[in-house]
Parts: sequence; C-alpha cells; structure tokens
Amino acid sequence: MHALAGLPTADTLISANPVDYVIIALYFVFVLGIGVMARRAVSDSIDFFLSGRSLPAWVTGLAFISANLGAVEIMGMSANGAELGISTVHYFWVGAIPAMLFLGVVMMPFYYGSRVRSVPEFMFRRFGTGAHLVNALSFALAQLLIAGVNLYLLGSIVHALLGWPLWLTLIVAAAIVLSYITLGGLSAAIYNEVLQFFVIVAALLPLTLIGLHRVGGWSGLQDKITQFASSPAATKAGVAPAEQQLHSWPGEALSGFSSPIWSVIGIVFGLGFVLSFGYWTTNFVEVQRAMASNSISAARKTPIIGSFPKMFVPFIVIVPGMIAAVLVKEIGQLKAGGSPPGGASGQGVKYNDSLLLLMRDILPNGLLGVAIAGLLAAFMAGMAANISAFNTVFSYDLWQRYIRKNHSDDYYLRIGRLATVGATVIAIFTAIVASSFSNVMDYLQTLFGFFNAPLFATFILGMFWKRMTATAGWVGLSAGTLSAVVVALLSEDAFGSLSLGVIPISGQGAAFVAASAAFVVDIVLSVVVSLVTEPKPAKELRGLVYSETPREDLVDPEEHRLPWFRRTLPLAGISLVLVIILNFLF
Repeated sequence: MHALAGLPTADTLISANPVDYVIIALYFVFVLGIGVMARRAVSDSIDFFLSGRSLPAWVTGLAFISANLGAVEIMGMSANGAELGISTVHYFWVGAIPAMLFLGVVMMPFYYGSRVRSVPEFMFRRFGTGAHLVNALSFALAQLLIAGVNLYLLGSIVHALLGWPLWLTLIVAAAIVLSYITLGGLSAAIYNEVLQFFVIVAALLPLTLIGLHRVGGWSGLQDKITQFASSPAATKAGVAPAEQQLHSWPGEALSGFSSPIWSVIGIVFGLGFVLSFGYWTTNFVEVQRAMASNSISAARKTPIIGSFPKMFVPFIVIVPGMIAAVLVKEIGQLKAGGSPPGGASGQGVKYNDSLLLLMRDILPNGLLGVAIAGLLAAFMAGMAANISAFNTVFSYDLWQRYIRKNHSDDYYLRIGRLATVGATVIAIFTAIVASSFSNVMDYLQTLFGFFNAPLFATFILGMFWKRMTATAGWVGLSAGTLSAVVVALLSEDAFGSLSLGVIPISGQGAAFVAASAAFVVDIVLSVVVSLVTEPKPAKELRGLVYSETPREDLVDPEEHRLPWFRRTLPLAGISLVLVIILNFLF
C-alpha cells in the first residue's frame, strides 16, 4: 500500500504555470464535450457498444492506433528506451506491424462478416460454450488489470503536476474517463481517441526535437550513450553495451538472451509471432474499433491505416527515453545502479518517470502544458479502450449469455453502463498493483503472455483447420494459459518476490518464453484432443473456417471501384515494404 502515500501538495515533480493549466483545462472541456455530443447518437446497445457500425475507415484507423497509445506505448516504451535503447523498436516493427496487416487482410473479414459483437462471441460460434466462457472471463480480467496500468500512469501525471496523493489522483482520473464513456459509449471513446492521437503527437514530437538538439543530434546521442555505457559505474551496474543499445538486431538487451541467435529467435517467434499476433488479432480492445466501421472494406483497412502512424511512433516515444537516459540526471543515476529519490510516485525514481523528467528539464511553459495534455490523452485513450471493450464483453458474453437471457435491449444498455462504472472502480485497485513495477512493460508483457498467446493459438488453428473440435478449444486455451503462468512463476522476476528463479531469464525475455510455451502447449493439446473428439459438421463452419467460407463472403464487392491507394492489399503492401526498410536502417 506504499503507493497510496503521496507527496505533500507543495512537492511537485513538474512546475507548471497558469498557461499550462489553461491548455490542460481546454483539453478536458473538449473531451467531455465529445462525450455529451456522442450521447445524442446512442439509442440502442449496438450504438453504445459498436457505434452502430457506422464509422469511416480513417476514423476507426486513427482510433485503432490511438487506443493502443496508452501506458504501453508512452511510459512503457520510453522506459524501455531509457533502459535498453533502440532495440525497443522491435515492439513496433516486428511485434506490431506484421500482425496488424494480417488482422486486416485475413481475419477482419471473419469478424466483420459474421456480424459478431465481440471476439469471445466468435469463439462461441466456432467452439461453443467452454472456450467462449474461458475466453470471456480471461479477457474481462485482463482488461481490468491493464486499465489499472493506464489509470496508475494517468494518476502519476496528475500527482507529478499537482502533488496530490496518488489515491486522490486515481479517483479524479477515473471519474473523468468514466464520465465520457458512460455518456457516449464506444462513439465517445473513438472520437476522443482521434482527438487524442493528434494531441499525443503534438505533445511528444517537440520533446524529441528539442531533446535531440540538446544532445547534438542523433550522432551526439550515440556518442553520449557510448560514453555512458563504457563508464565504470555502468559496467558495474550491468548496463547493456552501447552496441546493443544503438542497434536493433540481434536485440540481446531486449530479449535477455546472451546468444545473438537465441535472441533473434526469441524476438521473431516469441514477440513477433506469438505475443504480437496474439495481441493484435484476438484482442477485442483493438478489433472493436474495426468492427465499428461502416463496411467490410473499411473494417479491413482499419488496422492497415493504423499501421502507418504506428511504425513512426518509436521516434516520439523510444527516442525521448534514450535522450532521458543521458540528459536527465536521475535516470542516469538509476541506470548506473543508484536509487534517486522522488519520482512520480514519491517512492523513488523509476524508468517509468523518464518522459516526465525529460519534460521537466527541457520543455518551456506552454509546450509543457501541451505535453502534459498529451500524456493525459494517451492514458485516457488506453483506459477508455480497456473499459469500453470490457463493458461489451461483460454485457453480451457474460451477463446476457449466462446470467440474464432474453431481456430488452434497454436492459442490456443499462447493464453496459453499470459495468462501465464497476470496471472503473476496480481499475483503481488494479492501479495499485501496477504501481509496484519499476517498468510497466515487464508487467504488461507478462499479462499478454497469459491471456493473448494461448488465445491466438486456439484462433489460428481453429480458423485454418476445420477438424479442430469444441473440446479442443477450451482444453487448449485453459492449458496454454496455465503453462504461461507456470513458466512466469519459474522465471527470475516475472512475478516479483513470488518468482522461483528456476528458469534463468528475467524481464521481457521471461514474457517471451512464457508466451511461447503457452502457444506450443495450446497447439499440441488442441491437435491431440481434436483427433479423439468429434468435430462440427462442415456446413456449420461457413464464416468461421477459411476453407469453408466462399471468397465472396470475405471481400467487399465494391472495393474494386476505389482508386488503388484506397484498396486493402496495395495499402498493406506499402506498409510492409516501409517497415522492412526501417528494420534494415536501424
């Protein structure tokens, strides 16, 4: 409970002036105004949970990426940039873009074409009650835990700005997010996410440009990182060599493997395939944005449009973290093995504080207000995405299916709003759990390994192998999740003091191994169980299994009329070429 003890009001990490507060206040006026306007468009549960399936691709594409620009992207990736260096780009160029393109090209036609209201509902149609219940419960739990991460970091910003105790900032931050989601449902969340995307870029781009100017450009940053990494203090603290911090491949600093070969395998298979495809293709937080589109073509293009800004996010998130490591005194001390006091929590500086401290040191007033508003926007976008996905799954997949069937649409709309309130309250407590992690990326990747990796294994096998059975669906999913938990417990620090240290790997490398174990166990058990149980008749698999679904069900018949640059496959091809080039450059 130490995280509840705040600093006195007079002790603030960031010194803002009235101009900064005016900018922040104006931002909140816009946020709440969008919620009020979106409220007028909510007449039934489909409006509340899926925006009436009426939004254009550019809106859902920006919302798709903005929903992910929460704690993971902003604080977690900047923390990784400060601690590990440029190898953190693998979370974007290997661990995101390929999976986003696969989602748009291959999987969205199944989700959108089947007219399901959620990813767990798709699981119900393919595998029945057992796999559906396991998926719905695990997804709901994951969203509560991840919403806590976003809320904790949102509260940290308010604490750093005003010096309020953390418990008070958590309540205030939660109330703001709750207000606009409860008012306008998914439409309010999505339109706010579009606004938040531009606010986030406006906030973080000056941080990168001014920071690089201060250190003498990219070459100056490389020189300073090289000097620091070769210092006696850094060597004693086990800081990664400069070569590993300044080159993305083979990425030993990120993976935790000492062997370059195993590092590449871990990043490509553990992160680039299992964790990445598990997150982007089955996570309803992201898929929900595409399902709000106005056509199957728009739904397919949603993640593809999102991939273009996604591939350039590292330059405004990871690079500032690297700059903070050489420019901010406290982060340099932390990296050299010290324990500098202060930080956003008041309980000591952590890598999660990198952006805040860099803002404090280099941004003038006015720009500081924009930067703070950008961070607030990011965390509210992330938390709103988690909560809006939770209320849909809770209302449709748990409450309606297993507790209260056959009630009116108004009834489920009320349940959705009550679920939003309940999830926000629970997130205040899961925020306290998140506060105990020095680097939230370690915590989040562990959660993704538990919940997303086995789900992806079940999905991908069930979508491309019609012989897979309903029994195999829930057995593989349950066993995969359990195996990830066991591997994390056996690692050095995935569960903090509860970890047993039997497997000599820590940090995000442990998450890669746990996710890989979950995937392999799920696949193997699913195949074995399928071979001894009865599959569904082929006629029941249309729209659920690739081989049983006619091609005309998977494409928009009107898309060929669009110019080439607005079609799904050419857009995906351009994105893939660009991300390959970026991997070669860095």
